[in-house]
Amino acid sequence: MKAEELMLRTKSFAPLSLTPEELIAYTPEWKGERFPNGRPKVPDEILQRMEKVTIEEAWSVLRNEGYEWQFEGGWMSTSPGHTLVGRAVTAVYMPRREDVRRLIFQKAEEAGCIGDQVSWPIDTLVEGDVYVADIFGKIEYGAVVGSNLSTSVYAKTGKGVVHDGSVRDIEKVRKIEGYVGFFRGYHPTAATSTIMLMGINTPVRIGGVTVMPGDIVLAKDEGVVFIPPHLAEKVVITSEIIRLRDTFGEIRLREGKYTPGEIDRRWTPNIEEDFAQWVEDHIDELPVPKETIQEYLKKRTW
Repeated sequence: MKAEELMLRTKSFAPLSLTPEELIAYTPEWKGERFPNGRPKVPDEILQRMEKVTIEEAWSVLRNEGYEWQFEGGWMSTSPGHTLVGRAVTAVYMPRREDVRRLIFQKAEEAGCIGDQVSWPIDTLVEGDVYVADIFGKIEYGAVVGSNLSTSVYAKTGKGVVHDGSVRDIEKVRKIEGYVGFFRGYHPTAATSTIMLMGINTPVRIGGVTVMPGDIVLAKDEGVVFIPPHLAEKVVITSEIIRLRDTFGEIRLREGKYTPGEIDRRWTPNIEEDFAQWVEDHIDELPVPKETIQEYLKKRTW
């Protein structure tokens, strides 16, 4: 069964999930392409450019746009020093309750789901996804992935996970080349006997952040920022311009043309003009798309 079909069929047993129509309604500012289940599909090009964005740059843009609570720290990474970027597929787990759990498994069987509940969200993943799971911070009996399921996640997405819970088989997980996982800790116990899956592609809470399906995950050693899809391009472009300005400032400081005091404050019109000319002179050499530079130069007001 294709992942797209599973995206839609899981709606029949995941009681808290949004329908495609509801997901579109809850992400009204995204005007671009969507998956069949309504999840925003930020372009691959933006994901690739997002890799170079710092946590601080992303956080600053979101805060200026009124999104105050998009950062969450306190993670253990399976691959320290590596960045994880992708589109969020969300899942929410709750403590096990027998009557509700029986109904979920009954509906899942009727929908054609195979295996245990912890594999069902993974079955819906596609390339570029990050599996984001709310496991209410559970460590003991809080792992919904180990080495086998982590291998499956990476095979489907080329990415990894952000789980507000634990991971097991950590020694084997760390050997999955390219896989990047963020967890609250690790524990040898598995979660299947103590939890139940209550929703796939529904709003979830990860620490102090509300995460929507289709949000862009930017995870580094410092923490994780969840970026609303309609702001992803703005985050990337802002970061690219900051990168250019930092590079220019460092070059001019080494040349002795300006003092640190001049570079570290708001630039004068003369420095801004110097920067604009430098960008134009080096436009083919800079590690930023020409379109970004040209649009920036077009909008300058000094």
